[in-house]
Amino acid sequence: MATVADDTTATPEELAARSNSRYPNESPEYRRARTALLAEEIALRRQIERVAEHRRALPPGGEIPRDYPFESEDGPVRFSALFGDHDTLVVYSYMFGPERERPCPMCTAFLGPLNANVPDIQQNVAVAVVARAPIERLIAFKRERGWRDLPLYTDTTEAYGRDYLSWTDQGDMPGYNVFTKRDGTIRHFWGGEMTGETADPGQDPRGAPDLTPLWNILDTTPRGRDPHWYPKLDY
Repeated sequence: MATVADDTTATPEELAARSNSRYPNESPEYRRARTALLAEEIALRRQIERVAEHRRALPPGGEIPRDYPFESEDGPVRFSALFGDHDTLVVYSYMFGPERERPCPMCTAFLGPLNANVPDIQQNVAVAVVARAPIERLIAFKRERGWRDLPLYTDTTEAYGRDYLSWTDQGDMPGYNVFTKRDGTIRHFWGGEMTGETADPGQDPRGAPDLTPLWNILDTTPRGRDPHWYPKLDY
């Protein structure tokens, strides 16, 4: 007989019924509704994994057009060097152009938690955060926020951001792209494409799953996400 750990045939409802979680003074109505929600959460977990499997099965993406130049905290560097010893590179495009006095608060809300996880992520893949602002300004803001581990780079020619849909004539857009290096060839693997054109009515454009812990925490609360609230750099 299959155990709970290896039973892949059970429905979300059957798995939810196995839960023994109970809280003080909860009503029967609460428990019925919570168990129904648990089934939905289990179904969502399975859907997330199905999407991840589809993503991992993508055919090879396009080869990068050039070995982009960047400015790092230690001097000039090329895109190919950002991989280090890894064969996979995650690049986040930060909305912090030279014309901005301060960077995007939404991007910053994502990068704070990312900074904390960089040492863990780098056990598996390389990480880079790129922006158009001069490297001196990026370093100054990094120190202000106490970001010890976040690898920051200036897209000196803006060629990378323009090729990968972050810097446009209309302004900066956040971007999340993954690249692979196989046999010396660097290819684009995957990029977030949930933009304003794909947003659902009444919602801000967002990816799925949402990569920012802030929003995931708020999604578990009674009021959820306030559509009129945005994070700030200072409170």
